[in-house]
Order: sequence, then structure tokens, then C-alpha cells
Amino acid sequence: MHFELAFVLIFAVATAVAIAARYFKIPYTVALVVAGLTLGAVRAFEPPHLTKELLFAIILPGLLFEAAFHVEFRKFWKNKVAIHSMAIPGVAASAGLTALILSPWVEGMDSAEGFGLIPALVFAAVIVSTDPIAVVGLFKSLGAPKRLLILVEGESLLNDGTAVVLFTLVVAVATGGQFTWGGAAFNFVKVVGMGMLVGSVVGYIAARVIQRVDDAMVEITCTVIAAYGSFVIAENFHYSGVIATVVAGMLCGNWATHEGMSPTTRVAVESFWEYWSFALNSVVFLLIGMEVQLGSLLASWKPILAAYVAVLVGRAVVVYGMSALLRLTSERLPWTWSAVLTWSGLRGAISMVLVLSLPSDFPHRELLVNMTFGVVVLSIIIQGLSMAPLLRKLGITGLKDAYQEQYELARGRLGSIHAALAALEGMRRSREIPGDVLNQLEKDYQAKESVTEKELTELKQQSMRFHEEEHQEAVRRMLIVEKEALLKSYQSATIGKEAFERLTAELDERIAQADAAENHTTAPAVPANPAGATGT
Repeated sequence: MHFELAFVLIFAVATAVAIAARYFKIPYTVALVVAGLTLGAVRAFEPPHLTKELLFAIILPGLLFEAAFHVEFRKFWKNKVAIHSMAIPGVAASAGLTALILSPWVEGMDSAEGFGLIPALVFAAVIVSTDPIAVVGLFKSLGAPKRLLILVEGESLLNDGTAVVLFTLVVAVATGGQFTWGGAAFNFVKVVGMGMLVGSVVGYIAARVIQRVDDAMVEITCTVIAAYGSFVIAENFHYSGVIATVVAGMLCGNWATHEGMSPTTRVAVESFWEYWSFALNSVVFLLIGMEVQLGSLLASWKPILAAYVAVLVGRAVVVYGMSALLRLTSERLPWTWSAVLTWSGLRGAISMVLVLSLPSDFPHRELLVNMTFGVVVLSIIIQGLSMAPLLRKLGITGLKDAYQEQYELARGRLGSIHAALAALEGMRRSREIPGDVLNQLEKDYQAKESVTEKELTELKQQSMRFHEEEHQEAVRRMLIVEKEALLKSYQSATIGKEAFERLTAELDERIAQADAAENHTTAPAVPANPAGATGT
């Protein structure tokens, strides 16, 4: 079958699966993997193979950039200790624990004689990176705490780069290379640090170009160049393309979109990346399912099951250990979140591609491939399908109550109305549109504003929770304004260094308290009379 026809069929299947997943209310990526397994079992058509070239050239940069593009840097930086600790030392510790647990189990099996610590380390390095795509959409739909979402996304963005570097080092040792802790640390810092530098340079250039032009097509093209260009340049010099793309994505998403894009262009750019992410996810998860050889996996079910348990135990130990250490900082996590972070560690395409890149004569290669494919499929299906019940069981989130749903609709509607009124004011100042036209539009939007504000007032009378959320948001914004004013006063010599440091320390403490209050998010309480909520 021709390559082009295979891709047309893949997108046709993905469309049908998306419709079915929405109808049956199951995670889309889980449905894709199941569909891929079914198609692979019946050999409906010959798909393109999930190779390292396909993943690194097309799929991975696009997915990484899209995820980083939508990460709010302020919230990411507020959780920097938690994210970095789990994504860098946490990944290394998880790999080591997984290998130590797995090696004696598998070595004692008849089908895996001689499976020592080195093959176990290779497997652990392959499987250690997480792919939360299957659960992130679920988190959003169920109204999970935003901070928990940031932790899951942030860790995944960084641990891919850590895993690739770790895999390279372990395979080098396994194939006879020399290993020293100092050399390994230096290589890691060089690969990751230079990847960050490449991503920063490419992202900065793209952002500056975006600021100077006002053409949606050109600006979308700039983001595409930033996504794939940063990856290609970094990989060409043997640095981390993953980290480069993540940094470029954050720069474009947090700086270029706010400073250089008009509202219309921003909508066009976000729509493009939303579709491209959907397309890439459709391809990669279908190919995961179709790449699996069910007969071979069933023959290796014992080592696969042992590997799955070892991976879960290794991640659980690291997540709970990191959570215990974070309780000594301002970024402490609820223990229930530790359970979710453990269970949300699904594995994905990068693990499969890494294991397929092993040399054909690598010891236990076939077993390593089967174990990796088996753990990836089990994690996506078992953990993906059970995530929603787990969130509800732990009381972290649940189905949104009537008040919560209407409050979010009203807040979103009011925000868009205010943006429209601000745009009308800009048109009035620039005299682009006749005044009589603007007057009528302004009256229409002011009427909508009045109705929506009345609705919000009634909703806040029903539940004090909404008022508290808005109060916390306002307090934090005002504290940031105070801190910026202090910095300007110090820079202009209005206040001295000692006064600046003292006042800044006081403000930092108040900001930390506000962050703690904002992060202390619980599941929405079901109202006593949801049926009485105000309608729209």
C-alpha cells in the first residue's frame, strides 16, 4: 500500500475514533490505542512504522511545542522546585529503582536468563519518561486543580529530555563505553544547557519577527520554524532537541503571543496548533497500537507484568519521596496529589522509539522491545481508563456542579465582553470606524456586560467559594503591582537598598501566603440546591 494512502486511512480511522470516544465518553488516546491494536491484529492495512526518524522529524517537536506554548510561565515558575525535582533527579532515581526491582524478577524467569542489571537499566531509561496526553484532557474536562495540571504537564515537558540523555549514557555503557560520574554529569549539563540556549535563541528570534509583522500566516509560520528549527539545530549539534523545543515554545507562548500578536492572529495561531496537536496525537497513538505484535506480547506476559509493576513501584517511591521533601518548602503537595501524580505517569511513543533504536545485536533486544510495548499499552489502557474514577474517589475533583458550570461560563463571557469594549475604545481613538457605528456596538456590549455582571453577582450569593477565588486572584495581582512599584522606586533612587530589601522580603512573604491560599484547591462542593442556580 502507498505511504500516502496509509496516512489518509489513518486520519479516517482517527476521525471515526474521535466521534466514538466523544459518544462513549472515554479518553481519546485510549480509544486510539485500542483501535490501533484491533487494526494491527486483523492487518487491515500496512501502516508506516513508528521510527525514530518519523517521531523526531515530525511528531515530537510539534507535540512538545504545542504543550509548552500553552503553559503559563508564571504558574510553571511558581512550581519550579516540584517540577524540576521530579523531572531531573526524580527521573534518574525512578530509573535506578525500576532497574533494581526488575532485574532479579526477570532474571529468574525461564524466558529471560542472564537478564542482569545493565539490560534492566536500559529498559528503565527507555520507559522512565511520561506522556500525560491521555490524562491532561481528562483533567481539564473534570475541572482538576490547575496547579496539578501544571505539575503533570511541566514534568512531562522536561523529563523527555532527561530520559533521552539518560538512555544515551546507559546504552553507551552497555555497549562497552567508559562511565564516570563526573563525565556523565558534565555531559548531562552540556546537552541540556546547550539545548536551553538553542531554544532561547530560536524562540527569541521568532518572537522578535512576530512583533514586527502583522500577518497571521507569517506569524504561524514563525512558530512552526521555532518548533522544528530549534529541535533540528539542537539535535544537529548533539544537544537536547526536546529541551530546545520546550524553551522555544514557552517563549513564543508567553512573550510573542502577548507582545506581538493581535487578538485575531492569536486565535489563528492557537487554532492551528490545536489542530496540529490533534493530528499528531491521532497518528502517534494509532501507530502505537498498530506497531504492537499481540502474539509476541502474550508470549512475554510474565516479564511484561513484572516490568509494569516495577515501573509503578519505582515511580510511586520517587513521587512520594519528593512530596515528603517538598513539604519542607512553599511548594508542598497534598498526599492525594501524590497518588494522582503516580498514576498519571503514562508511557508513550518516545519509549517505543527509543527501544526500537537499540542495535539489532543488543543483548535481550526482543525482550526489551516486548516489555516496553507491553508497559506502554498497559499504562495507557489501565491508567487512562481508571484516572477519572481515581480523581473522584480521592475527592480531588468531580463533575462540575450547576453553580460551577454557570460561574465559569459567566466569567468567560464577561472577559470576552471586556476585551471587546477595550477594542472598541481603541477603534474610537484611532478613528478607524465611524463614531455612530461604534456607539451602537458599545451600547450592545454594555447591555451584555450588565446582564452578565448581574448573573455573576447572583451566583456569588449562592456560594462564597467564587467570591474567595476572585479575592485571592485580586490580592495576588495587587501584590505583584506593589513589588513592581518597589523595584521602580529603588531603581530611581527614591528608596535605599536596605529599605528595598526589607520591603521586598515582606512582600515576598505575603505573595507566598497568597500562593499557598491559591494552591489550596479542593473539589467543588455540591450545592444544596443546584436546581435553583441562575440560568443564562
